Amino acid sequence: MPITSTSPGNHITNAVEYKGESLRFPFVFISPVSYNEDVTMKVIAIVGMTGAGKSEVAKLFAENGFSKIRFGDVTDKEIKKRGLELNEANERRIRELLRKEQGMAAYAKLNLPMIDSALKMSDVVIDGLYSWEEYVFLKGHYGESFAVVAVWASPKTRYTRLTSRQLRGLTKEDAASRDKAEIENINKGGPIAMADFTILNEHFLDDLEKEVTKVISWLRE
Repeated sequence: MPITSTSPGNHITNAVEYKGESLRFPFVFISPVSYNEDVTMKVIAIVGMTGAGKSEVAKLFAENGFSKIRFGDVTDKEIKKRGLELNEANERRIRELLRKEQGMAAYAKLNLPMIDSALKMSDVVIDGLYSWEEYVFLKGHYGESFAVVAVWASPKTRYTRLTSRQLRGLTKEDAASRDKAEIENINKGGPIAMADFTILNEHFLDDLEKEVTKVISWLRE
């Protein structure tokens, strides 16, 4: 089914007030059942807990010809627009505001036009699919052309990585808090449990690259 809306370009701007704050986001009206049988390219979503190595895996997919779309860019753009510091607290606040306004599949809906546009040229890899509702939405839209790759690392390994990150680094306490919030509040466990492939990322980058190469080969068979 096609995307429909009440205004040109399939978007209107809608405002939401949350905890005394007001945000305006493009509101996308999309049929919940919109499987496109004409899709021949693949859409691959990379899922996993914070610090597991999702962005590194997405980067490797991009190096193998996939167009990369990072769902979190929506959050970053809003933070910059509001002149806020890019940190965990502000990222969480914006994510909550956006999902309060458009539901738990908000990021999938807002990024759908970019995914569809990229599919005209190549396969697509998504960095940042979080919620079960996002998974259900994209699976319903792309059907068998949609697959999920989970990246797994233990909490100990992930927290060690996160505390040493220069960009988007977290303390151990912040990382544990984010894990709890993502599992309890945004249903992050569902897509990880339903992944078509799972990559273990506990050790070295060379090992990760080998596993990603195998998965890409399987996906292209």
